Amino acid sequence: MAQLTLTAVYMKVREGYVAFVEELPGTNTQGDTLEEARANLSEAVTMVLDANRELSEQALEGARHSGSSDPACCVKRTDLIRHLERHGM
Repeated sequence: MAQLTLTAVYMKVREGYVAFVEELPGTNTQGDTLEEARANLSEAVTMVLDANRELSEQALEGARHSGSSDPACCVKRTDLIRHLERHGM
């Protein structure tokens, strides 16, 4: 399996910590402690990657049925947003 290197950014704020991954839009979270923010960010990364994988699979399946050679044409940004909202992101 290929290894993916991501940049996690943690910032101390008055309420605790906020965290996000630079290379993965939509992957952001917070925590009262740095440890909690790290755990939450790990979960957020997993959720966003799973959502992206699912949408890619749907796009490929849709392309097979529509005859399109471009799978990207089958996934809309609004579909991704709805999917992420459904999964609490």
